[in-house]
Amino acid sequence: MKDETSPVSMTVDVTRLPAKGVTVKFEADERQRQALAAVHGLEKVADFRFTAKVDPWKREGARVAGEVNADITQLCVVTLEPLQVHIREEISAVFVPESSRLARMDIEGGELLLDSEGDDAPETFAHSRIDVGALAEEFFELAIDPYPRADHAELPETAPQIDAEARAEAPFAKLGSLVRKS
Repeated sequence: MKDETSPVSMTVDVTRLPAKGVTVKFEADERQRQALAAVHGLEKVADFRFTAKVDPWKREGARVAGEVNADITQLCVVTLEPLQVHIREEISAVFVPESSRLARMDIEGGELLLDSEGDDAPETFAHSRIDVGALAEEFFELAIDPYPRADHAELPETAPQIDAEARAEAPFAKLGSLVRKS
């Protein structure tokens, strides 16, 4: 999880979880949405909300499951026109205390063994608190398209041609001629 405080930080005390768990609901205000837009390089975050259930897991851990929903505005990477995007992403994670043996990765013979089809390794928490808001923000960030494109946007078929004179003045043109001589 991120080290800095999330604009949508909402912590839950794991030591006080009832046996049936607790449901956390959150809706970001205008200041928080502006901060999310700035942090994630978005034009605007019109809506950001999440609901998550935090249940006890094993002896000292917790399982978080829920959903984050957001309405954002991004710029198309081709036309630079604003695009309205709705994000709906499932939240799922298991947390254990930093001191738990489940927090240590199994390293066998100096190699880290991971199962790509298996569950993620548990995340850790300190001071008996889990920041459910920061977790929701992580899943939100993963759902953002890094290269948004409008439906009608098309890239040119071929790259623009560079004339011979510009090619001769290019920064590595002389280096290329040295390589050919060897």
